[in-house]
Amino acid sequence: MKWRRNGGYYQLRLMRGEDVLEEITGFVKSRRLKSGVLIGLGAASDIELGYYDLHRRQYRKRRFRGEHEIAALVGNIAWDGREPICHIHAVISDRNCLASAGHLFGATVAATCEISLIPGRAKLIRCLEPDTGLKLLQL
Repeated sequence: MKWRRNGGYYQLRLMRGEDVLEEITGFVKSRRLKSGVLIGLGAASDIELGYYDLHRRQYRKRRFRGEHEIAALVGNIAWDGREPICHIHAVISDRNCLASAGHLFGATVAATCEISLIPGRAKLIRCLEPDTGLKLLQL
């Protein structure tokens, strides 16, 4: 990954073969970011997206093989104890420009992934909430 501070935000460029979530999480830890929001785009392969089934309290996941455009990444950063949680959703499209979207569980950069990350000043925390079975922001 390459990155540059640009005023109030960081511009990241993930390189071919890098794991999107690992790189973002590693960057957050190394810079000791308390919270933040991110947006991005690019191209990836071996993508795993999911939909949370509230009734069953589990994610339904789907893997997308081959190269896809990342039409949009959007997410936020918070913490669960000593570990950052990068909650990211993605919209991807295939060679026919057909889109799929969901919670991002994994992706490998195919060409590039460009992410703008705006750090927050306050540390945000996520905690498990029994009503949903999800770790939600505590505000």
